[in-house]
Amino acid sequence: MGKHSPIVRYALLAIGWLSVVLGVIGIFLPVLPTTPFLLLAAACFARSSPRFYDWLVQHPRLGPWIRDYLDGNGIPLRGKSYAIGLMWLSIGVSCYLVPLPWARALMLISAVLVTIYILRQKTLPRR
Repeated sequence: MGKHSPIVRYALLAIGWLSVVLGVIGIFLPVLPTTPFLLLAAACFARSSPRFYDWLVQHPRLGPWIRDYLDGNGIPLRGKSYAIGLMWLSIGVSCYLVPLPWARALMLISAVLVTIYILRQKTLPRR
């Protein structure tokens, strides 16, 4: 864990726990992607709390979602689909609401690059 100010550490912890909650909800609610939220939580915890990071990665139910990605086994197709779909939905709404052409272009370029990154990740075979 790097040296972060207490504000940054608490912000990372808050984002991490919110991501865990959303990831767990995503297990049961098909409209929310589980894997991206759990990966975000792991990244936040890795920078703010080694104890919570270890708890999450070793968790019997949540850990495999993260370990599969970290071990290079890939991301489930469902996770890829939801991550890309929700990202494009949110970018579309944002582009509609933000009238600045340069901001729209930046959002669209970011979305294209993230989509390419996600699609290039190995797809986890069904268990």
